[in-house]
Amino acid sequence: MKYREIKNTDLKLSQIALGTWVFGSDMWGGSAEKPCIDAVKTALDCGINIIDTAPIYGKGRSETLVGKAIKGMRDKVLIATKCGLLTEGKQVFHNLSPASIRKELDKSLKNLGVEYIDLYQCHWPDPETPLEDTLSELIKMKESGKIRYFGVSNFDYSLLYKAQRMTDITSCQGQYSILERGLENDVLPYTFDNDIGVLTYGSLAGGILSGKYTEPQKLAKSDARTYFYKYYQGEIFKRVTDILTSLKDINKPYNQIAINWARQRRGVTSVIVGCRNPEQILNNIKCLEWELTLDQLELINKTRL
Repeated sequence: MKYREIKNTDLKLSQIALGTWVFGSDMWGGSAEKPCIDAVKTALDCGINIIDTAPIYGKGRSETLVGKAIKGMRDKVLIATKCGLLTEGKQVFHNLSPASIRKELDKSLKNLGVEYIDLYQCHWPDPETPLEDTLSELIKMKESGKIRYFGVSNFDYSLLYKAQRMTDITSCQGQYSILERGLENDVLPYTFDNDIGVLTYGSLAGGILSGKYTEPQKLAKSDARTYFYKYYQGEIFKRVTDILTSLKDINKPYNQIAINWARQRRGVTSVIVGCRNPEQILNNIKCLEWELTLDQLELINKTRL
């Protein structure tokens, strides 16, 4: 395994992180408990040392499964979880108020069976809560020892800039892939210049960049791929398959190409990759056995939707 440090911290992250949204089971067509737990153990055995989760993933199921999997191995893993997304029935709303953060953090600690969180992240911005109030509460939680560091997720440049002027933001998480490059406009340059760690998600674009889909999928409306990843629908699906075909001469598995492209981008600390079972972990981390050449990177960089 290869690792990268986040400057001004003692965090040294594996370049591949384990994402556990699928563990929630409610938005990805279901997932069985044992393969999820086995996947965590396999990831740790392979040197992956950071697991990204959130209480909204399956209303605590993801965190609970992670907690079961790491029992007795707390010293081997960095836990990154989140706050600020809540559900009421089928509705999802944002809440980064101090009271809500305190309640969510205590619940996450219980779900995970741990005494502290290594990296606590604001899942999405909350326009109804002053940013000052959110950050002040996170500082208090850090001082209390319940969290070691805090960061943000899905913050645009202007909000990230505002947050960083108020306090030290350890990390920023955002969607980033061959198909989705918005971070390059201003977030990545800013995080690089200000020593902020970057965790990227969606490097496989919901699995479509694995190359395993040869035709559009019929997915349940509750499946995250129907609304979070646009690539599974209509004409854009054909465009994605054309892009994959253009990468065929690299002569490596598409999933490894996609992960390596994100991993080799300047400023990226760790690439979050989800899975359903240990086999997918073992397949994905093979990308660490090789790297894209400069010519191959340039070829991909020119490839746009």
